Amino acid sequence: MRIALAQINPVVGDLKQNTAKLIRCCRKALSGGADLVVFPELAVTGYPPQDLLLYNGFILQVEQIIKEELAPLTAGRAPSILTGTPYRVEGELYNAAVFLENGTVKRVHRKTLLPNYDVFDEKRYFTRSPELAVEMMNDLTVAVTICEDIWNDRDFCPHPLYDLDPVEELVRMNAAVMINLSASPYNQGKQSLREKMVGHLATKHGIALIYLNQVGGNDELIFDGTSLVYNNRGELIYRAASFAEELFFIESDALFSRPKQQVSPIKEDIGTIYRALCLGIKDYLAKTGFCSAVLGLSGGIDSAVTAAIAADALGAENVVGLLMPSPYSSEHSVEDARALAENLGIDYRIMPIEKPFLAFLELFNQDGGPAQDLAEENLQARIRGNQIMFISNREGHLALTTGNKSELAAGYCTLYGDMAGGLAVLADVPKVMVYELAAYLNRLHGKEVIPQRTISKAPSAELRPDQKDEDSLPPYPELDPILNLYIEENLSPAEIIARGHRAETVYQVTALVDRTEYKRRQAAPGLRVTTRAFGSGRRMPIARGYDY
Repeated sequence: MRIALAQINPVVGDLKQNTAKLIRCCRKALSGGADLVVFPELAVTGYPPQDLLLYNGFILQVEQIIKEELAPLTAGRAPSILTGTPYRVEGELYNAAVFLENGTVKRVHRKTLLPNYDVFDEKRYFTRSPELAVEMMNDLTVAVTICEDIWNDRDFCPHPLYDLDPVEELVRMNAAVMINLSASPYNQGKQSLREKMVGHLATKHGIALIYLNQVGGNDELIFDGTSLVYNNRGELIYRAASFAEELFFIESDALFSRPKQQVSPIKEDIGTIYRALCLGIKDYLAKTGFCSAVLGLSGGIDSAVTAAIAADALGAENVVGLLMPSPYSSEHSVEDARALAENLGIDYRIMPIEKPFLAFLELFNQDGGPAQDLAEENLQARIRGNQIMFISNREGHLALTTGNKSELAAGYCTLYGDMAGGLAVLADVPKVMVYELAAYLNRLHGKEVIPQRTISKAPSAELRPDQKDEDSLPPYPELDPILNLYIEENLSPAEIIARGHRAETVYQVTALVDRTEYKRRQAAPGLRVTTRAFGSGRRMPIARGYDY
């Protein structure tokens, strides 16, 4: 049997476009001699469709597409289709994999394990499968699973979340091949973890395992693809592209024989984060109807990295940078911002904020001179936010915010100022990692696109004379590990202190995080690259009294 595996990038809710993509893949699979073409989890709707699933009309359209557009493709000598889709059985909605053959829906395989943690909320929409079954496909006994169904092996997961291991049950039914339809979002380390887990299952159970993953950016989530095929000895025989679509073919004989050449374990590094962010920016703009982006360029590291990634993702001709110096901006910051824009080849404009700033100072300080307080610092950020949004509105660019995860966590950002925009590119990238990205970008381009002075100078918001970030925050190499333990590992201040961090700093940092939750609730969507991002993956109350 020749199997075509379609690692596709669907648009959530765009049933017409997604169906057209599935049909094109089926035609390519037919011309490639495939007997079966497989698509990822919820390929018809894109993942995650969220509350679109609550609309009966949406589900009716999906079911109509399955029966009237996709099933007929399998008539005659055409290949069978296995695709992920929402599907109702006896009035209950399931996250399903429908097997289409000879022009009809032959079987509906339903997801057994419904994740309800981090960014996942499947129990809100779907019913758990009441049964497990194998499928005969060209004399092969095939088990069909969907994403989470394979993530509950008690030998691999020290604390299984569910009372059932579907893989174990399906192996007892003499499954020789397991096909897993996935929509598994990327986070740092996820690719390596997947390979270890899928390889472990193939080795442990002596089954061939095909892992087919969605690719593409959908809001804050970035799906990397990186689909995997293991033979029944647990040897990796094929790895699909990362962060790109791919249609590839596997012969069933290869699932039970030694690979012709060894596939090396995947290597994840800062370049993987870069590629994820590029895809996240590109797809967010494309899927929301934008072609270009605008952002502020301060001469600092965050705006430089954001601009460089945006230029790579969208093309330099589709990025506009605004240089908006205030009376407190250093001369070298303007020089560095200009150099960055010229190195990248992006359009840039110098729009000083001094005149509106002085007008506001006169308006708000009628009883005396400038106070140089927090209100006046934030005023500068808000004037800049207004200028960015004016250009965004007038010229049709999406506004990118440039703040990093460390700043967003500590509240070192201004509501309606530097937080104003449509997409927060670095919102899940800690400050130390921002510097790693800057160095990587210069290596990638083979030249200094980000000025060395931008990388080496002390970070500063430049909202008052001689200001430095360390006036308000611990040094980032000290701050970021504490934030990681508090936000990603859910440790209490006492537990973080027990890890060797200074008590005074820990209490300062955790207090900053807690009291600025209201800011993050109003922030632009941020691209997720760590195991715990702000947004749907971390839901904390704003009005709270618990202080550990």
